[in-house]
Amino acid sequence: MHEKKLYGTTTVGTKGQIVIPATAREELVINTGDRLYVVGSSSNGLIMLLKEDKLEQFIEHMSLNVEALKAFKKSKISK
Repeated sequence: MHEKKLYGTTTVGTKGQIVIPATAREELVINTGDRLYVVGSSSNGLIMLLKEDKLEQFIEHMSLNVEALKAFKKSKISK
């Protein structure tokens, strides 16, 4: 099961910058120079930061699932 955790709060500075709490950086292994992708939804105010390597893994995982779903759908239509 995926563990979710609230690491605290941060404030957006005048230059739009935020500080990721130290506990989060340590537990999530976020290091100086790591590239983070900002993903969000304007309709509900959701914002997420994804490490570059995890985004690549997520895309690969989703691509495999899409292919499996296409195959499943095709098998159901041909019956």
